Amino acid sequence: MLYRNTFPKAEHLCGKTSVDKLFTEGKSFLCYPVRIVFCTTDKADVPARCLMSAPKKRFKHAVDRNRLKRQLRESYRLNKGVLFSALESKDYQLLVAFNYIGDKVEPTAFVQRKMKIALEKLVSKLP
Repeated sequence: MLYRNTFPKAEHLCGKTSVDKLFTEGKSFLCYPVRIVFCTTDKADVPARCLMSAPKKRFKHAVDRNRLKRQLRESYRLNKGVLFSALESKDYQLLVAFNYIGDKVEPTAFVQRKMKIALEKLVSKLP
């Protein structure tokens, strides 16, 4: 199936219970400069829901944090077809968090390359 390169509100992971479940029950791996935390939940209307975060401890200026989150969202939006095609035959929904753990703001091309690698690694780790 062909997926559009969009990131609608339905795919955003929000809500305290969902986020708490993700970080308490989820598994994680590292694909520098991104740490990925994921877990499964009951089947829903979209195959995957995700959130992006950048730490205030490392990036004091909101401009830098917002840029990093924007880069993560854009690179996810462009490469999510790999993940969605793997999830279309599954009977669960995937919750994913992308946490930026690098020490500096990287160029967008670098972040996109790493996101593609991270999504392929995530697909290989799916139950």
